[in-house]
Amino acid sequence: MGSPTPAGEGSPGASVATNTSPGLKAPTRRGTELVMLSFAAGLVTLALILVELNQERSLSMRILYLGLAYLGLFACAHLAVRRWAPYADPAILPCVALLNGLGLVVIHRIDLALEGTVFPDGSVWDPVAFKQVIWTAIGLLLFAATLKFLTDHRMLARFGYTFGLVGLVALLLPGVLPGFIAPTINGAKIWLRIGPLSIQPGEFAKILLMVFFAAFLVSKRDLFTTAGRRFLGMDLPRARDLGPLFAAWGVTVAVMVLQKDLGSSLLFFGIVLVLLYVATERAAWVVLGLGLFAGGAVVAWKLFTHVQQRVANWQDPIARYDVIGGGYQISQSLFGLATGGIGGAGLGAGRPEMIPEANTDFITAVIGEELGFVGFAALLLVYMIFALRGLRSAIAVRDSFGKLLGGGLAFAVCFQVFIVVGGVTKLIPMTGITAPFLSYGGSSLLANYILVALLLRISAAARAPQRAAKPKPQQPAIADQHTVMVERPK
Repeated sequence: MGSPTPAGEGSPGASVATNTSPGLKAPTRRGTELVMLSFAAGLVTLALILVELNQERSLSMRILYLGLAYLGLFACAHLAVRRWAPYADPAILPCVALLNGLGLVVIHRIDLALEGTVFPDGSVWDPVAFKQVIWTAIGLLLFAATLKFLTDHRMLARFGYTFGLVGLVALLLPGVLPGFIAPTINGAKIWLRIGPLSIQPGEFAKILLMVFFAAFLVSKRDLFTTAGRRFLGMDLPRARDLGPLFAAWGVTVAVMVLQKDLGSSLLFFGIVLVLLYVATERAAWVVLGLGLFAGGAVVAWKLFTHVQQRVANWQDPIARYDVIGGGYQISQSLFGLATGGIGGAGLGAGRPEMIPEANTDFITAVIGEELGFVGFAALLLVYMIFALRGLRSAIAVRDSFGKLLGGGLAFAVCFQVFIVVGGVTKLIPMTGITAPFLSYGGSSLLANYILVALLLRISAAARAPQRAAKPKPQQPAIADQHTVMVERPK
């Protein structure tokens, strides 16, 4: 069914059936995946119906089209996994389908709330739910293409340095280009405008840079595990080995300065620290990295107005409620979460139109208002299951590059959720990045579906049965071997 998995990539537990029981096939669990996808589809369909009923609308063909598009797309995704990654983890794709479907429901809900709204510039709200379906379709097409053409995740390690260079350019490019190509939107300069389309290259850069760091740390592992001085119970790295950490810190500061984007800089540096910790198992790297990031954040707060503004909004958003660029957005988010309470106002019964950028940066606040603390916690549990299954695959795969890359990919999604939810709930300053699979936007969906395909490829390598080794010919005992008389040359 799928492409053969290289020897040495399977976990011992997955290979028992084939190694000890000839003729038996290891279970692929694709049927389990299909059942969970059907459950996710049922929940999404029910949520769409509840939104329409709570808005006192009659069920329309629009709901039917949204539901059928959702079902068709993830049915194709399931067939792609069944064909090209049959031993992949069965829980990852259903988690993604549920998150994507819930995001589609909430985006449709916001479209209904803003229907007919005329903005100060004279424009009228344009519904975006069907655009999100189109982006999902393109994302799943990239997902299937990645599974088909990337038959072995270790192929990526060969191009690690190339990916690193391309990722670094993509991450910093919007900050150095002129405004008509890289406009400043909502205070951040992270977009590239190509004709009628806009793309956020940083979403793809994080994947490219993870591939680079995973390949780099595998090839230079001895460099980072060599201990230096011991301080406070920790083996500090040698001073001459700190170059990569300072380079990552410099890139983070450059993103913060050039693009005014706190979220991307925090996400990028957090991923680097986690990969360093996984590769070396030494907490000293994390402590040093956090110290560097804290120092850079303090300097940025002292020097740059936009950072001071974000921190002031975080400290007391109510006091800056009416200030331009102040705390209105975060205040409305907190009001919505408080209105939702434990059980929520109900799907379709909230006031998402009161929160600016509700379908992108603050979509989790809308979910908290309409589904309450219970629904919000359930959403976070789905993300946690996704991350745990990804980390489990990373642990099970046998090659070091796969372990680092899989761990980095799973952590990236989890850490991004922490940054988003932390900003919406006022735990940390607002950063402006979007919730994976939930928020409206093409760049985020496309990049995250490539990320999911890579995780599934790694999990397929970890769970696939090992190919039986060729039996070695038995050598006869020394006592049974014939004696050969050799004459000494004259």
